[in-house]
Amino acid sequence: MRNYLKLSFLLLLVSCGNYGQLSVVANIPDEFKETSGLVVLDENSIWLIEDKGNKDEIYKVDAKGNWLKTLKVKNGKNHDWEDLTKDKDNNVYIGDFGNNNSDRDNLKVLKIPNPDNESGDTIEAEQIEFSYPEQTDFSPKKKGLLFDAESFFYWKNSLYIITKNRATPFTGEAFIYKVPAVKGKHKAELVGTFLAGSDENTCRITSAAISPDEKTIVLIGNGMLWEFTDFTEDNFTKGNIKTVDLGVRTQLESVCFVTNTTLYLADEQNNKTGNNLYVYKLN
Repeated sequence: MRNYLKLSFLLLLVSCGNYGQLSVVANIPDEFKETSGLVVLDENSIWLIEDKGNKDEIYKVDAKGNWLKTLKVKNGKNHDWEDLTKDKDNNVYIGDFGNNNSDRDNLKVLKIPNPDNESGDTIEAEQIEFSYPEQTDFSPKKKGLLFDAESFFYWKNSLYIITKNRATPFTGEAFIYKVPAVKGKHKAELVGTFLAGSDENTCRITSAAISPDEKTIVLIGNGMLWEFTDFTEDNFTKGNIKTVDLGVRTQLESVCFVTNTTLYLADEQNNKTGNNLYVYKLN
């Protein structure tokens, strides 16, 4: 990773405000009210997406909230883009797997080359299509709303997708699926489950990320963070788990690592609150 002295200085300047353990770094541009995914490619290159109902575009901003670049994603309609991740070569993956009603049969991840290297205003995507073998009902009742997802990360040539439980009654259980990070059609492999908690307002998983050294995985909900360390297998919940109440209840939808111990988070605008870029330091 590159030198992060600027970020360290920024951490001394930001104010804790009224956001619990999160500190506001910048306001996200007003044009983006539904940020659903973040990824950092270097210290001043933050890319974001918006979810269902928004354009097939990926946007670059800096740590001051300045809107720097827009790329239209070719071969990649925004059915419901929900998260971003990257691999070691800074290829970026867009999770088009939002599935609120568990009725989609066109789930996919879009892979684009390093957007920082694109000189034009469009970028071509490869499609990684997948399905959940455990899903047999595509018009389920409320108790069967188990196959939405807003979270994933890249690890060891695979994509790990964590579902967002929308069932009623709420069970708090999230499924962990593994999909090869290569173009084609795949059956997702169920590798584990995670019981996030019983509070449906805070324990629905909304984003995930893995640290650059691949030693830490984080999941977030609306105000909660789960930190996983000392994992060695696909089911990373078999390692150590630390649960953190961030002390804020905004609609947190995005998380990514900046360094091995520093996170950026973003929330959607809700009435007059949110739409911020935050920083959080892991202990």
